[in-house]
Amino acid sequence: MTELHPNERIDQLYSQGVKIIQSPEVFSFSIDAVLLAHFATLPKRGKIVDLCAGNGAVGLFVSRRTQAEILLIELQERLAEMAQRSIALNGLEGRMKAYPLDLKDSFSVAAADSCDAVLCNPPYFPLAPNSKKNPNTHLALARHEIATNLSEVAAVAGKLLKTGGHFAMVHRPERLLEILAVLQQNRLTPKRLQFVYPKADRAANTLLIEAIKDGSAEGLKILPPLIVYENGEYSPAVKRMLYGTKGH
Repeated sequence: MTELHPNERIDQLYSQGVKIIQSPEVFSFSIDAVLLAHFATLPKRGKIVDLCAGNGAVGLFVSRRTQAEILLIELQERLAEMAQRSIALNGLEGRMKAYPLDLKDSFSVAAADSCDAVLCNPPYFPLAPNSKKNPNTHLALARHEIATNLSEVAAVAGKLLKTGGHFAMVHRPERLLEILAVLQQNRLTPKRLQFVYPKADRAANTLLIEAIKDGSAEGLKILPPLIVYENGEYSPAVKRMLYGTKGH
């Protein structure tokens, strides 16, 4: 049986039948991880790398939709170790592994031009002199561009992917112009974009974007808006992602 450490619990993504070890002391997965896992185009087989993997949520959530090998890259050793125990908890040791690595060192476990898909739920907030950072180091690293940034994420993803491989990322709408520029600088052509709204009458607070390495310049699709909450509860679309077709 998988060992739990103090202050840890097991949560579940019911729609995928996946269990994940979490702790309030470190960064737990949010709805963003669920959205990204649902949005991403995945190969049936081959190799997937999840950058900024945290406790492994995105990689674990996509594991039921593919038979590909999945490598989780996470800077923080504690989170990577939690992810590895979650991999064991779900019986996925045969095709998943978590590595406590800096993004820049991803190539020690995955060769350049070898990956079919790269996924990333990166830190969203640029590091500015007046940035208010969380006093919890685990949370600060997950939310702010302290150890990596958007440019580095795109550069690593662009190098890891095969030509024609897919890169999927969740981020913030206010950085869209920067995201589009940085992706294209790294041979990643944006192909699918979806805005996520907390409620129908609110501004979008999340975006999902997918790019193809060395893809043709035309053909960007803007998907229908995704609303998270309706009438004080999760929308039907989000309920399906969380709980499956039966709801909850």
